[in-house]
Amino acid sequence: MLRQIDQRLCKAAISARHNAYAPYSKFKVGAAILDEFDNIHLGVNVENAAYPQGSCAEAGAISAMIAAGGQQIKVIAVSGAGVELCTPCGGCRQRIREFANPQTEILICNELAFARRFLLEELLPASFGPDNLNT
Repeated sequence: MLRQIDQRLCKAAISARHNAYAPYSKFKVGAAILDEFDNIHLGVNVENAAYPQGSCAEAGAISAMIAAGGQQIKVIAVSGAGVELCTPCGGCRQRIREFANPQTEILICNELAFARRFLLEELLPASFGPDNLNT
């Protein structure tokens, strides 16, 4: 059973997904982050004709969180379409790790509803994070 906040995050990610800018791949992704102040921050993928210049939904949500004064991801939801799970790419897993701990929950949603829950450490095992740089 999903917690109420998980339902809100999935709904927010699914809704945000509709605003993604994906004219080339047609694969829209939305993300919603719950920060340490219980604020929700949204992001969408934004493609560019120069493909390497696009940005992922998770990166957009992280930027929105930082711009609003948050610094800790409590939970993140990601929404994509199709039968396969739309989990964060490798780069975004590392971006999430910068602002989350290995036990942070990542909710994966399709275009309609929640599909599966992961812990960050399941998607990015033996990760390198800010704590590795503390001497």
